[in-house]
Amino acid sequence: MIDLTVRPEGLQHNIACARERGIRLPTFAQMRDPSRIPGDVLERLSRTGLWDLDPVNLFRISWHNEPKETGGLFGKPNVIEFPSELTGVPCRIIALVGKWFPTGCHKVGASIGCLLPELVTGRFDASRQRAVWPSTGNFCRGGAFNSKLLGVPSIGLMPAGMSRERFEWLQSIGAEVVTTPGKESNVKGVFDKTVELAADPRNAVFNQFSMMGNHLWHYEVTAAAMLEAFENCARPGDRFSGACFMTGSAGTIGAGDRLKEVWPRLQLGAGEALQCPTMLTGGYGIHRLEGTGDNHVPWIHNLRNTDLVIAVDDADAMGLLRLFNEPAGRAFLAKARGLSPEWLEKLSLLGISGISNLICCIKMARYYEFGSRDVIATVLTDSMDLYGSRLDELRAREGEYGEAEAMAGFARHLLGQNTDAMEELGYRGRRRVHNLKYYTWVEQRGRTVQELDELWYGDEFEKVHAQAADIDRLIEAFNEAAGC
Repeated sequence: MIDLTVRPEGLQHNIACARERGIRLPTFAQMRDPSRIPGDVLERLSRTGLWDLDPVNLFRISWHNEPKETGGLFGKPNVIEFPSELTGVPCRIIALVGKWFPTGCHKVGASIGCLLPELVTGRFDASRQRAVWPSTGNFCRGGAFNSKLLGVPSIGLMPAGMSRERFEWLQSIGAEVVTTPGKESNVKGVFDKTVELAADPRNAVFNQFSMMGNHLWHYEVTAAAMLEAFENCARPGDRFSGACFMTGSAGTIGAGDRLKEVWPRLQLGAGEALQCPTMLTGGYGIHRLEGTGDNHVPWIHNLRNTDLVIAVDDADAMGLLRLFNEPAGRAFLAKARGLSPEWLEKLSLLGISGISNLICCIKMARYYEFGSRDVIATVLTDSMDLYGSRLDELRAREGEYGEAEAMAGFARHLLGQNTDAMEELGYRGRRRVHNLKYYTWVEQRGRTVQELDELWYGDEFEKVHAQAADIDRLIEAFNEAAGC
């Protein structure tokens, strides 16, 4: 469970900091349902840019933001539906859009989910400590943004080989950047560095892979947005049949716990890179799918609710990066598939992990033979705004991209998706993947076998889900004490 033990000294320091900076914290209920946000906050938001370093933007950590760069308020969840002309499968695939969060990525939600319980209990002392955000990219962006709004010094910790845009933005807001060797798959180096940083009492490490606040935010906020999006688009007789998520920190797949409570027959798919098939085969490797699996199974992944493991070839994701964003690729999709220029513009809403999530959905649809009444949901974690340098690298390495390349890319990377490199998990399969947590979290990170068994045999996740109301009460008391 999330430790909600109050440390009075740290709590009083945090309240004083909030009072001095005029900070009011959002509750889980408000992030889930922005109609609960007070009118004075809405008035301030109407004058504030989406990425502005203003504490009021804490209330924009929601899937409901108006898709505007400045002054937007709230509406229905931001969602797009992929037409069968693109996906090649008859079922409906919908995706929540992450671009319209502050920082342009939904990881700002995972970071606030980890930070809020620590802040309102005083377990993290904003007057004395720095927030360390270990990540392979977007989580430390979100954490650094939230830290800046709260006036907290922050350290963004990630492998040196991540996309250039991530480092440039962190430096632009004054975050300290610490790098470790390697790229996306080298998360162990990040973990090892957190041990060194945590030895300094001035540093508080917010580990998204093990902190249940990450899971809880998606269970509360992402799942609610998905259920609302389904209700908004459902036709008579439609079924909410599946949800797929690439598992970087395994936070987003926590939404599946809630989806299954409402739709018990929903199939929940966990994606990873084929080049790093940890869940599928116990394998390891180096891959290019930024924001996805990293040679281990996160502590917060509830394997009891995972039905399907799906491996995505990173060549497919990078191929679609070009098809979706090169002029020749879009021209081919318009000509051969009849997609309008207006719809094709939406393809810029997919970053690399979003493309990978789409591939997962297509593979799930083929595996379960979903039809036109079946709906699969996923998320677009971020957008192409964060991957321009990767597109430039592909152009330099692979050369020009014309109609022939687009035709071949569509046939291979979309129509060519099949049911290889997948496993439907029964009891033993789920248990097998869960047991892989032992090698990271017990042998290396100080967890106990008893804690690991409690995740499997006990009701740990249900207890965490029940804590949202308790955390909201602490947030409301904090805001009242701060007088903001």
